[in-house]
Amino acid sequence: MLLNSIDWIIIILFFILSLVIGLYAAKQSGKSAADFFLSGRTMPWWLLGISMVATTFSCDTPNLVTDIVRQNGVAGNWVWWAFLLTGMLTVFVYAKLWRRSKVMTDLEFYELRYSGKEAAFLRGFRAIYLGAFFNIMVIALVSLALIKIGAVMMQWSPAQTMIVAAVVTVTYSAFGGLRGIILTDFFQFIISMIGAIGAAVILINMPEIGGLEKMIQHPAVVPKLNMFPDIHNYDALIGLLVLPLLIQWWSVWYPGSEPGGGGYIAQRMLSAKNEKDAVKASLLFNITHYALRPWPWILVALASLIIFPDLESIRQQFPNVDVHIIKNDFAYPAMLSFLPNGFLGLVVAALIAAYMSTVSTQLNWGSSYIVNDFYNRFINKEASQKRLVLVGRLSTVALMILAGILALLLQNALQAFEILLQIGAGTGLIFILRWFWWRINALTEIVAMFVSFLVALYFAFIYPHTGLPELSSAMKLILGVGFTTLIWMLVAVFSKATDDEKLISFYKSIRPGGPGWKYIAQKVNSELNTTSENTYWDVPMAILAMIIGSLAVYSALFASGYWIYQNFSFAIGFSLLSILFFFILSKIWSKLQMD
Repeated sequence: MLLNSIDWIIIILFFILSLVIGLYAAKQSGKSAADFFLSGRTMPWWLLGISMVATTFSCDTPNLVTDIVRQNGVAGNWVWWAFLLTGMLTVFVYAKLWRRSKVMTDLEFYELRYSGKEAAFLRGFRAIYLGAFFNIMVIALVSLALIKIGAVMMQWSPAQTMIVAAVVTVTYSAFGGLRGIILTDFFQFIISMIGAIGAAVILINMPEIGGLEKMIQHPAVVPKLNMFPDIHNYDALIGLLVLPLLIQWWSVWYPGSEPGGGGYIAQRMLSAKNEKDAVKASLLFNITHYALRPWPWILVALASLIIFPDLESIRQQFPNVDVHIIKNDFAYPAMLSFLPNGFLGLVVAALIAAYMSTVSTQLNWGSSYIVNDFYNRFINKEASQKRLVLVGRLSTVALMILAGILALLLQNALQAFEILLQIGAGTGLIFILRWFWWRINALTEIVAMFVSFLVALYFAFIYPHTGLPELSSAMKLILGVGFTTLIWMLVAVFSKATDDEKLISFYKSIRPGGPGWKYIAQKVNSELNTTSENTYWDVPMAILAMIIGSLAVYSALFASGYWIYQNFSFAIGFSLLSILFFFILSKIWSKLQMD
């Protein structure tokens, strides 16, 4: 066992403090479903923003980044860097709309926007599909990373790691509700960042690596340093850069990066005091998530190429670990095994903190769907607030047990990441347009959901046995997006529209505006016996803010990389660009409409 008594003391103190915060929030969180799932809509923007960051920083994230860098270099990270465009669109267009809706969950939106049995079915089905099945997949992916960390640090079996993790996390999240989770996220984020940065500094300065300058000049590392794919490598250029930037960011539904907002990001925005706080919270999240956080993980991944040049070298170092779970993502916890005692305990606590912040949010978010959008909507409409909180706590336990079982069946992080992307391929554009085009209805979303899922199953289990040429992940994604989008577009145009009464109610309460609502706007004017319209539509200005904001964050990301690479001319250039874009963004901000 790598951990000594000092390490264990640090880890135990972390557990105690996390539980104390959760128990502190338990009394207020148990008053009602709104308190348990939305913390009473009273949380400040900066705390919500940090909570979003902490939630997306799980113990599987550095493993995933390590897997990407070892296989595709730093440029491979465009597969998730491209989601910044999604995030910035949420910041400037959708954050205020979500807060304006005043729903408890984003699934409640369906019966606010659509009408009839289709809307009710969509809400109930997605409560189980996302809250249970899809959510279990995400938690299992996160738990897989913890299993690999446990195998290295504690020399525990996968089952041992999952039992301990499940008991601690369920206890912590079931008591405190969202308020406890958000408060603990702030503490856990600080610990996580200290651990990630400290680990990178210590590991780079190992004698075997010899410091940053020697590392970035090492023959095994140099080919992996480019932040953009080689333009002469067509497959890499398309798959790693062009596809994510042109198609993936708007077309794919992925937890934490949903086009149009959604999931636990929407849950945080709905918890804000007002529209401005919802916007500021989501902006803080995107800046921190993309510009400040990736490089410590990337540096450890690059260092691992020197210490563990291939999978066989990792297997030799850890002969007692099941060979089936030793993939490229295993290199991150393998590198952590070289940390000195004391700091090793802090890093393990940081990884556990990252795990707990993500899983506790996923459990609370998933149970909010099960309680608000399934149980209270279809099973027991008269349930008391205490009853709803109880059902939420019981569903939290059930979700964790099922996710733990699935985690024992997965092998590597990138495998699950690609499965999740393919399942949601083609549905993203609906989540963007449904706010601004009245023709989109509940049947559109139902058809898109089932078609994308069937296409994913086809490529995963049927196509490999057809004898046709093998398709890359990029080509599968393009075909899935194209086919799914074509089908749901046809359904939106030719199927029966949502009832006018529902559309008019939505238009009045949300005030989306724009040409996509011209038909409904005319009906509203007729109803009010007026021809006046609110001619100022700030979405074009918001899209400009999205573009400038994305350029500002990308410039900061590249500046950080070039400072690390000691390429000072590029570092200074991108730093100045980032400052310029943030200045322009501040000027645009004042022209956006927010309550």
